[in-house]
Amino acid sequence: MTSALRQSGKERKMGKALIIGAGGVAGVVVHKCCQNSEVFTEICIASRTKSKCDALKKQVEEKGTKTKVTTAQVDADSVPQLVELINKENPDIVINVALPYQDLTIMDACLETKTDYVDTANYEHPDTAKFEYKYQWAYREKFEKAGITALLGSGFDPGVTGVFCAYAQKHYFDEINYIDILDCNGGDHGYPFATNFNPEINIREVSAKGSYIEDGKWVETEPMEIKREYDFEQVGKKDMYLLHHEELESLALNIKGIKRIRFFMTFGQSYLTHLKCLEDVGMTSIKPIMYEGREIVPLQFLKAVLPDPASLGPRTVGKTNIGCICIGKKDGKEVHYKVYNCCDHQECYKEVGSQAISYTTGVPAMIGAMMVMTGKWKKPGVYNIEEFDPDPFMDALNKWGLPWVVDENPQIAAKLIQNWLLTGGGNDGRNRGK
Repeated sequence: MTSALRQSGKERKMGKALIIGAGGVAGVVVHKCCQNSEVFTEICIASRTKSKCDALKKQVEEKGTKTKVTTAQVDADSVPQLVELINKENPDIVINVALPYQDLTIMDACLETKTDYVDTANYEHPDTAKFEYKYQWAYREKFEKAGITALLGSGFDPGVTGVFCAYAQKHYFDEINYIDILDCNGGDHGYPFATNFNPEINIREVSAKGSYIEDGKWVETEPMEIKREYDFEQVGKKDMYLLHHEELESLALNIKGIKRIRFFMTFGQSYLTHLKCLEDVGMTSIKPIMYEGREIVPLQFLKAVLPDPASLGPRTVGKTNIGCICIGKKDGKEVHYKVYNCCDHQECYKEVGSQAISYTTGVPAMIGAMMVMTGKWKKPGVYNIEEFDPDPFMDALNKWGLPWVVDENPQIAAKLIQNWLLTGGGNDGRNRGK
């Protein structure tokens, strides 16, 4: 079943979105879709727990919106349930802000119903802490034949970071040789230990081995092995650590001239100390254990006792700073370039009731869905976000709450090169793999 808008084949300016998920990021997506009622004339919020969907519906309706909001219950692990729901609701696009374990079932349902798809993070196997795109890229031909679009990684990182790089490539470079993605959360929630998004996903990501791409090969490091200090705009000096991150894989393929691409994220000492203790006693393990006659996964139990990230909004203060540093060439000359966004936790909470980490993910999810629905990024197949024209997305970031800044200060760039950006090379890594 397809909507009238999809059947028309014309550029679509308004329609219906099915939002799967009801956590912190989903809450932002719902609020921003309802603010953008000219495009999202109707939304349906669906998750395993319908009461959470109903609570979100109540929030946006109390604020006032022209968007029609409905709710539904669905098990996102069940393709038949998803297909039934999509056929019933007849959306123009499915926005997947559920768990990354569920990406493939939702994509399968979109294929069966010929419905466009967008997500914010790549597929993860529930039993293996490994983050790669091959499982979703395997759907390319199927989506192309079905005449529908799958937009992968329309969050902030991945997501906006990819658009930042595509924008730099289009307007500032002939080729980009070095990219460093820097993710800084300068916020304080007051808890000794908590995660800013799904604890299970966050801890799996941080506990995994680090890696980056150099000269077309993966360089693997031990978890949190490589540390750098960086003075972030509007935040100050923070320790940041090299992590594996999924956008490295796609950007290395889609950005011309890449010699090395890395990802760094900031962590406070309290977070790292608590995480180390939890690791040492086995609480971050994803391997099931038997307890009182039943099988449990320690990390899932830990998730249950940690603060819900959606509850952090009212108590989180400070700012985020996320951006990309690019070094490359234009007209034979070396070019230094940085583009970033700063986001205030309390301002986000005032607007949509969430902290900035959820906000910076949810806003791009709405924008990516809008790009596909309006036809600006409508193309049959499976695509990472940097494969489309970045200009309309960059314009939308400024309009919908994530304004960005470009810094071409050569002194800053020269200092970065001298101190850490181009030093170390493969010596930072211990094993070359993948």
